[in-house]
Amino acid sequence: MPIGVPKIGFRIPGDEDASWVDLYNRLYRERLIFLGKEIDSEVANQVNSLMVFLSMEDYTKDQYVFINSPGGWVTPGLAIYDTIQFVPADVQTISMGLSASVASFILAGGTPTKRMAFPHARVMIHQPASSFREVYAVEVIMEAEEVTKIRENITKIFTKRTNLPLSTVIVEMERDSFLSAEEAQAHQIVDLVTSEKE
Repeated sequence: MPIGVPKIGFRIPGDEDASWVDLYNRLYRERLIFLGKEIDSEVANQVNSLMVFLSMEDYTKDQYVFINSPGGWVTPGLAIYDTIQFVPADVQTISMGLSASVASFILAGGTPTKRMAFPHARVMIHQPASSFREVYAVEVIMEAEEVTKIRENITKIFTKRTNLPLSTVIVEMERDSFLSAEEAQAHQIVDLVTSEKE
């Protein structure tokens, strides 16, 4: 039986009494954002609006985006990446579990020196794909051209964010490339792998 989202006591600044809020709202107050599902427009809008709100509240404090996502739609993922670049606060990206496809792109988009992975995290990079539907040939060609443009753009950004040669990024993106946390650090997708407690 599902338990739903737990409620916890929290005193909102300015209020005298604590009130019960769901766990995620409490975490948001600490500037902790969780990206834990497939990325679509709704998820991107929630994450983006939260990052903008937190920046309006205090643009000097870091935001933390914890990622455990199989990826999802490219355009909403690019919107999250762009918002990370837009907000004045530093955005620390943390891979926990899996950061695949466009989620790995978001991971790499965090503030340089503040991108990290948990020790057992996996990162998967690959080229963007299309969801070719049953459409006319002209539409398929137009969609293929758009996918090519997006792929070139993502490849250039990955090259810039990781300081890897363009040829290396192209080869790695040709197939599903699964990387351990250490390999993601070697590829400069993350800057740090957290250590396990002794």
